[in-house]
Amino acid sequence: MPSFDSLPIASMAAAVVGTLAVLAWRIRESRRAVTLRSLVIPPLGMSTGFSMFVVPAFRIPWSWGLAAFALGAVVFAYPLVASPQLTLDGGVIMMRRPRWFLVVLLGLAAVRLGLREYVGAIISVQQTAGLFFVLAFGMIVRWRATLLLEYRRLTSAVLQ
Repeated sequence: MPSFDSLPIASMAAAVVGTLAVLAWRIRESRRAVTLRSLVIPPLGMSTGFSMFVVPAFRIPWSWGLAAFALGAVVFAYPLVASPQLTLDGGVIMMRRPRWFLVVLLGLAAVRLGLREYVGAIISVQQTAGLFFVLAFGMIVRWRATLLLEYRRLTSAVLQ
């Protein structure tokens, strides 16, 4: 049976398929009303991925994890935070995305895939997966937290 280290093509293919799935989900998501639940559930659901670190091969040093989280939350989340806006539309809150939002998502995916190849040449495939999971988690937490604050602002304005 081949080891995970001998499957860089499979890892890249999984990353591309995952990226396409996220893009499809984001497009579909933008057609529905935004709720508190729709903002909170994705990061909570994604947090279950931290269970990968139970397996020793996936473990990374704490400093790497903190750096990856910070890089995701500060640098990579910026285009996500800057692009979508929540608007009040007929009593419901909708997410309005600019036309270039898809380009932003594809650009972020390309940068992450490129970095993945570079980092994957230095550390194991499993550690690379763990590192990029933490980076992606930092991105989604910051993005959803920003949307949550905006959602709270809009809902409090409606109640007044």
